[in-house]
Amino acid sequence: MKIRKKLLIGIVGIFGIALAACTNEGGSTNKGNTDKIQVIATYSIIYDIVKNVGGELVDVHTLAPVGSNPHEYDPLPLDVQLTTDADIVFYNGLNLEGGNAWFEKLLLTAGKSGKDAPVYRLSEGVEPKYLTTKGKESEEDPHAWLDIRNGIIYAENAKNGFIQVDPDNAAIYEKNAADYIKKLESLHQESVERYSEIPQEQRLLITSEGAFKYFSAAYGFEAAYIWEINSENQGSPEQVSNVVDFIRSKKDPVLFVETSIDPRSMEMVSSETGVPIFGKVFTDSIGKPGEDGDTYIKMMEWNIDTIFRGLTEK
Repeated sequence: MKIRKKLLIGIVGIFGIALAACTNEGGSTNKGNTDKIQVIATYSIIYDIVKNVGGELVDVHTLAPVGSNPHEYDPLPLDVQLTTDADIVFYNGLNLEGGNAWFEKLLLTAGKSGKDAPVYRLSEGVEPKYLTTKGKESEEDPHAWLDIRNGIIYAENAKNGFIQVDPDNAAIYEKNAADYIKKLESLHQESVERYSEIPQEQRLLITSEGAFKYFSAAYGFEAAYIWEINSENQGSPEQVSNVVDFIRSKKDPVLFVETSIDPRSMEMVSSETGVPIFGKVFTDSIGKPGEDGDTYIKMMEWNIDTIFRGLTEK
């Protein structure tokens, strides 16, 4: 026990936090209810998708809390214990949880090799898009969920994972997934039809992080950004200068800033160009409970509407 405790402290680098079950914002735990499947999701968007598929049969805990950046997360001792006790773990993959190798270290410490309990990559089957920054061309862009069709793939994979660990309730997971996917299919089609009203030359999406590659391919946009992916090097003077020059070359551009991003870099771009920030969009996190975008479907509805209005209300 002492050896395990030292390992946990070494992973998270903090002391004196009790390893007790509690509720995490955007996630839940209920270790007292042993009838429910105990689920770990690496961040809030996956949390919401698997919660919809699992329904009343599961308790889900999200590691990266709502509103946080899952690229560079530092797990807490509670996260390690809950991952150790989990029946199934869902993660995104595609280079999302790779920052500081935090997820790999967490699985190692929690003893989750994929043998004693399934560890599922929800992006399995997604056709990846790659970064374009020099030296990073072989790295996958993780933001596949911003194409709703990929959200459908995530839901299918979640269903398959639950059926593997709880085959007796397969029919329930099948129904939950079918109902949820039907809503996603409808939203995707509505998005295609709505954006078709905007002339192609006006479909320009400018954000802080280059998270909208999948979205832009799905709905016919040109994407521009300050930096390509969240990391330690973001919002540099060179990056800001490049996007300022790009914006000045366009007619009537519109700026958006992400809810999980420090807005100061985009505010600097706005100040330099005189182009106001139209509104906020969701990328790496759903909204806080009870607020705008507090589910995957609601965050996508918010993004679709905000981007549409930004490009048409001129």
